[in-house]
Amino acid sequence: MKKLVGPILSLSLLLPVVAPVTVQADSTQQVPESARGSIKSVQFIGMEAPSTVEERTQAYSKAQVEVTYSNGMKKSIPLSYNTLYKSTDEIGGMNPGLAIDVNGKPIMDTSVPGKTTPFISDDPDSNDLLQVKGAPATGKGGNPLYLVTHYEYITKDASGGSAYGIVPASMSLTTVDQNKKTGELSPVKVKKIDFSGVDGLWIPCNGSQSPWNTHLGSEEYEPDARAYEADPTKTYVGPFTKSYFGTNKPGNPYHYGFLPEVTVKPDGSTKVAKHYSMGRISRELVKVMPDERTTYMGDDGSSTMMFMYIADKAKDLSAGTLYAAKWIQTSDKDGGAANLNWIKLGHATDAEVKEYADKLKFSDLFETADKDTPGFTKIKTYPSGKDEWLKVKPGMEKAAAFLESRRYGAIMGATSEFNKMEGVTLNAKDKKLYIAMSYLSGAMQADDKAPTDDIKLPKINAGVTFEVSLTNKQKDSKGKKIDSDYVASSMNGLIVGEDMSAPDAVGNTAVVDKIANPDNLSFSEKTRTLFIGEDSGMHVNNFMWAYNVDTKKLSRILSLPAGAESTGLQAVDNMNGFMYVMSNAQHPGDLEEMKTIPADLKAQLAAKIDSKAGVVGYISGIPAIK
Repeated sequence: MKKLVGPILSLSLLLPVVAPVTVQADSTQQVPESARGSIKSVQFIGMEAPSTVEERTQAYSKAQVEVTYSNGMKKSIPLSYNTLYKSTDEIGGMNPGLAIDVNGKPIMDTSVPGKTTPFISDDPDSNDLLQVKGAPATGKGGNPLYLVTHYEYITKDASGGSAYGIVPASMSLTTVDQNKKTGELSPVKVKKIDFSGVDGLWIPCNGSQSPWNTHLGSEEYEPDARAYEADPTKTYVGPFTKSYFGTNKPGNPYHYGFLPEVTVKPDGSTKVAKHYSMGRISRELVKVMPDERTTYMGDDGSSTMMFMYIADKAKDLSAGTLYAAKWIQTSDKDGGAANLNWIKLGHATDAEVKEYADKLKFSDLFETADKDTPGFTKIKTYPSGKDEWLKVKPGMEKAAAFLESRRYGAIMGATSEFNKMEGVTLNAKDKKLYIAMSYLSGAMQADDKAPTDDIKLPKINAGVTFEVSLTNKQKDSKGKKIDSDYVASSMNGLIVGEDMSAPDAVGNTAVVDKIANPDNLSFSEKTRTLFIGEDSGMHVNNFMWAYNVDTKKLSRILSLPAGAESTGLQAVDNMNGFMYVMSNAQHPGDLEEMKTIPADLKAQLAAKIDSKAGVVGYISGIPAIK
C-alpha cells in the first residue's frame, strides 16, 4: 500500500486525482439544478484531526464533498453530523437504551442502596434504517421510516461497577420521520424489540440489512460452554439468566451465539427468529451476497475463524451448509495475503440445532484429554484461548459442528488463528468482500508452539482491512463443488494501520492520519466508497474514514468524542432521494484504559463528555446518486 501523507486527503469516484485538493469554488452558483445534469462523481475532502479540547469532546464533521455534474460543473457541500437521539433520551415515553426483562419490564439497578434506577445502555451499536411498504404516516408530514438499533451492553452500574455482560442487551425500533424536502431525520417514537421467544438477546454487536429488507443482528462473545459446565460462575450466563428471566435456575450457554433476524412489519410490530443453522460463534455480523444465499461472518475475539454459510433457499436462512476457511499464506507483506480453502462442517436446519441446544452439554459432544493423546486433536480457539485436546463423541458430529463451530472446525483442520475479526461488507460490482481485522497480533503472528501455525504475519497493533476476492466454480477441501458463485478464494491487506514507536503529545500510539483498529465497515455502491469506523484505544479520538476503491484515496470524515467507539455504520445510498451514513458514538468518555493520555488532558476531557449516554446519529450532506 502507498504511504498516505497529510491530514487532508481526497477521494474521487471517476476522475484520477494527482494531489490532495481543498475545494472552495462553487461553479453552480446562479445555475438552476435542472441545468447541471446528473451527478458524474463525488469526491470526499477530508478533515484534519481534532486539536482542541472542545473538538475532542464532540462528534463532528468538517469534511466536504465535491460533486461533479455531467455538464462539468462542480459544487462543494459541507458534511455535518446530526444527533438523532441519545440513548438516555425519552422519546414517546421510552428510553431507547432501556434494558428490559423477559416480560418487557425495565431491569433495575440496585447497586446504590436507596437509589434504584433502570439500567440504560450507553452503548448503541448497529443501525439499520428501513423503509417498509405500507407503514403509516408519522404525523409530522414526512416519509415514515424505521430504525433498528442494537444496545450492545451497559458499561457500568450506578455505583461505578462493571455491568458488562451481566445486564441483558436489547434492540430498539424507532419510528423516524424523514423530511421530504431536506431529508432531515427525526425520531417519533421508540419501542423495545421482544426477544422473549428466543431466550433473550446476548451481546448484540454489529448488524446488516438483508437483501429482502430484514435486519440481521448478532450475538457476540458466545459463552464458553465447557467453562460453564465445569463452573457456572465462570461465565456471564448465570447473571444474564437471573436478570432476564428473574430466576436462579441454571442458564444454557448453547442458547447464545447465533444470528437473530428481525422482520419489521408495516404497523411497526416485529417478528424475531434466531438462525441456529448458521453456527454458534462470536458473531460480529453477517453479510449476505447478491445470490441471497451465501453469507460471510465476522468472528470477533482471539484465535477465531472465518465462516461461510450457504442457505438452501434464497431469502431463507433457516437451513443451509456451514463452511470454515483454511488460510494458505502467500505473503507477509502489506498486511499479508493468502489463498483460502473451505472445509465443509455440515448441513443443518434451525430446528435441528435448536433441539441440540435445548438438551445437550459440552460433555455430551466431546471427550477431553489434558495432553497429547492418540485419537485426540490438539486445538486452540476462542473462547477458551487455551490448548485443548478434544475428540468428538460418536454420532455427535452435527451437534458439535453447529453448537461448537470453532472447536469442531479446528478439529477438521480449519484455521483458528484470526484476531479481532470485525466488520464485513460487500462491493457487489467488483465481487469483493472487505473484512476488518482490528488487531494484527496474537495468533496471527508466527508461533511454532501453537497447535497450528497457518498465519505468520508481522505484528500491526493498528490493524488491517482486507480485500477478499469472490469467485465461482470453487471446490471444498474434499474436492466437492461449492454451490455458490460468491466463494472467497483469496484475501490480501488493503488498508494497513501504522503503529508509533512512542505516544505523541496527546497520547496517540498509532499514526493519526491513518486508520487504527478498523471495526465497522459499510460499502456504498453508488459512490464506490468503503466507509470504515474505528474501535481504537490507539487514537485518542476514534474516526470514520471514506476510502475510494478506485482511486485508493482515504479521507477522514468524522471525529467522535474521546473514548467513544465509532459504531452503527450503515451507508444508505438512496432513501427517497437522500443519502445517509448512519453512525453512533458508543461509550463516549470511556478513558480508563487509555493510559497514554496526559493526566491533565484526560481530566479536561472527562469533565466535558457525557459518559452516561451513547449517541445515535448520521452524516448528511452527501447527495444521492440515482
